[in-house]
Amino acid sequence: MNQLSIFCDSPAYSEDIRSQLAGIFQIRFRRFDNIRDAAPDQHIIVDINLKENTRLLDLKDWLKHRPRNGKAIFVTNKASRFEIVRAHAIGATDVVHLPIDGKMILSKLWGDFASLAAGPSDFPVGKSEGVVAAYEALQAVFSSACLGGALNPKMINAASQPLIRHIEREGLASWINTVRKHHSQTYQHSLLVTGTAVAFGQHLGLSHPDRERLSFAGMLHDIGKARIPLAILEKPGPLDENEMAVMRQHPQFGLDALGSVSGIHKEMADVVIHHHEYLDGSGYPHGLRASEISDLVRMITIADVFAALIDRRSYKPTLSSGAAYQLLLDLGPKLDKDLIREFRFASQLRLEGIET
Repeated sequence: MNQLSIFCDSPAYSEDIRSQLAGIFQIRFRRFDNIRDAAPDQHIIVDINLKENTRLLDLKDWLKHRPRNGKAIFVTNKASRFEIVRAHAIGATDVVHLPIDGKMILSKLWGDFASLAAGPSDFPVGKSEGVVAAYEALQAVFSSACLGGALNPKMINAASQPLIRHIEREGLASWINTVRKHHSQTYQHSLLVTGTAVAFGQHLGLSHPDRERLSFAGMLHDIGKARIPLAILEKPGPLDENEMAVMRQHPQFGLDALGSVSGIHKEMADVVIHHHEYLDGSGYPHGLRASEISDLVRMITIADVFAALIDRRSYKPTLSSGAAYQLLLDLGPKLDKDLIREFRFASQLRLEGIET
């Protein structure tokens, strides 16, 4: 779970912040008398009397040691320019104003995740029922993780029906061409994974309920990305080492977001936490091997890797489906060889009208 330090000199205010953010962060309360004894967490909320000069230099020095890309959000009085200026002088990366609003704090820490949902005016193109349903389900999934709202499994499952019909009637190439038009890398990728997984299930001759499971898993698998800062999540270029370390936490963040949500089968939690595991033990976060990885996770992992290869990104060329499939083959013992052999159908998408 994301770590959050709260530096507050008012018990009432600190309890207000805690009550709004509990379940989203593991919260630590900091005081002046132990400020030198512990390193700051990645994210920090400061709500103190900024008119008092006593020991503010200690706070300023402490904030200098926050992790790279860490945020320090100060709570200030909107009418007091003095407080805003002093907050930035001490080390604030941003400010929020009273009364405290948990959603505003989250948008300051991670970015306005809701802004990713809005696609261009022509998205979903053609108003495809399947794309619209999956798109709206994803909005609900990410909103629940980012804002701590209730997750409705029935809504996600209901979206599987029109999605499956779309793949059956129009094919995976049509799905890919449509969802690639979304401006958000995160939404585009999740929709690609979901459609690819459902099409894979259809190719294998899986039952309708099993394809529903694949659809549900695809829409849910990256829920933890809603707790990754947008500056990293939507960066228009390759991630550096530190940013990648943050990104690699999204499976755990996803499991944290599911928490005790009722109606989520344990196999879905397994997908969320383990979709970056490889059969040879080289994956993360737990380095699972072979028999430790379920068939559902194996299928979502293949769809996830394939989708990442055919994603449209400004900083890399878009691979053809054939080239992406060859790279899957090159991963060798990392992926299930029998499933990869069956996944060959995806290499033929270029013959069915997929746009590169």
